[in-house]
Amino acid sequence: MAGCLAILNLGPGYACTMPIDPIALTRKLVDIESTTYDEGRCGVFLAEYLESLGYDVERQPVEHAPLAPGASHSGLPRFNVYARMPGINPLVTLSTHFDTVPPYFPSSEDDEYVYGRGSCDAKGILASQVAAAEKLHKNGTPVGLLYVVGEERDSAGAKVANQDGHGSRFLINGEPTENQLALATKGALRVVLTASGKMAHSAYPELGESAIDKLIDVLHDLRQADLPVDEEIGPSTLNVGLISGGRAPNVIADAAEAQLLIRLVGPSQQVKDVIEPIIGDRCKVTYSLDLAAVRMKRIAGWPTMVAKYATDISSLTAWGEPLLLGPGTIHVAHTEHERVLKRELLEAVDKYAELAASLLR
Repeated sequence: MAGCLAILNLGPGYACTMPIDPIALTRKLVDIESTTYDEGRCGVFLAEYLESLGYDVERQPVEHAPLAPGASHSGLPRFNVYARMPGINPLVTLSTHFDTVPPYFPSSEDDEYVYGRGSCDAKGILASQVAAAEKLHKNGTPVGLLYVVGEERDSAGAKVANQDGHGSRFLINGEPTENQLALATKGALRVVLTASGKMAHSAYPELGESAIDKLIDVLHDLRQADLPVDEEIGPSTLNVGLISGGRAPNVIADAAEAQLLIRLVGPSQQVKDVIEPIIGDRCKVTYSLDLAAVRMKRIAGWPTMVAKYATDISSLTAWGEPLLLGPGTIHVAHTEHERVLKRELLEAVDKYAELAASLLR
């Protein structure tokens, strides 16, 4: 196959001999900033890189979401990358995302770890999957590769991929599971609460109606609510992530907003049935993201875990029966100390190859 014996030039300081070095590839990917909505440059690199290995590569355009006030991005086109060997319709697809959360910081390494934004979530995973695919192809087991944008915000890339008409029998999605097979992932319900009031001079609060007071009362009550619990997956959790509102300290607030993220252990309607009576008419409620919890099968001999976070799996239903596996720990993802063990990157290459091959037997 193309590239198997080639010297792969990954740019200054990143050269290796095939088979692919996932550590070097991780660093190269991390060094291309791809914060959500600015994934374009990384997508171009990834598409061209996979083409150099002999893949047929498709770029699946993904529209930019409307930006919040004060936000910005480069404006470059964003797209998913889907790759398969010419003439092959693979039954197994390896997938993850290549967008990251802010703030960006570049790669570095020591004897144990690769550091940098996206090193464990999820560019190191991507690098291990590409190396595993090369190993599988060499052994006559073709797989597809699907790499999407937007996972860290709204799963926009996964939703586009789910409509593209490809699909497969099995989807092995990559997120940090410390190379354990996930039995389940929680879902995610993003809740936006909007309160309205009436402005007045703060010396005469009786002449106004504070939207902030309404919002605080609703948030207090929601934090006391009994949300659904699942024996295997655990409890639903609620995080108040953003609060805004008001005009000035001496003005009764006429508007306020809070954004919440609830981690689901079952259908979102179960949670909606709990929170909506609590909110009542005190706030307007809208749902900007609704990802279902997903259960997956056990495989004999594989250590298991439960992912308390949401993934793109619930938006990739056309890509086959899902499994979740990846190097790295979620505990350092989204932090200033993001890193991944080099040992786990190398182990993941064999684990992805072993899992894909076992699914096809």
